[in-house]
Amino acid sequence: MPRPEVLERIKVAEDEAAEIIDEAEVEREKRIASAEEEAETIREKAQQEADEYESKRLSEARKEIETEREQIIEDGKTAREQLIESAEDRVDEAVEYTINQFEQEVNDQTWTDE
Repeated sequence: MPRPEVLERIKVAEDEAAEIIDEAEVEREKRIASAEEEAETIREKAQQEADEYESKRLSEARKEIETEREQIIEDGKTAREQLIESAEDRVDEAVEYTINQFEQEVNDQTWTDE
């Protein structure tokens, strides 16, 4: 093969190689961009799922707290009613005790005055 023809073939091969390299570089950039977009989509989806989970757990916790609060209030009402009932049951005892004490004092003073 004559030298100019060999040089021409080398030049063509180099041009083709450069074109392949350029195409590969463009494809690489496209893949990187696509991967970055996909990663961002995954991050956004994960954030959305985390937000939804947090909202759900917060709602569940509020419901649990409200249930506990209602139970505490109900227990307090029951305890209050029991205290009132107990106090009412002891009113007669207290009145009787007070009258007995009063009568005892009156009797003691009557005996000391005589």
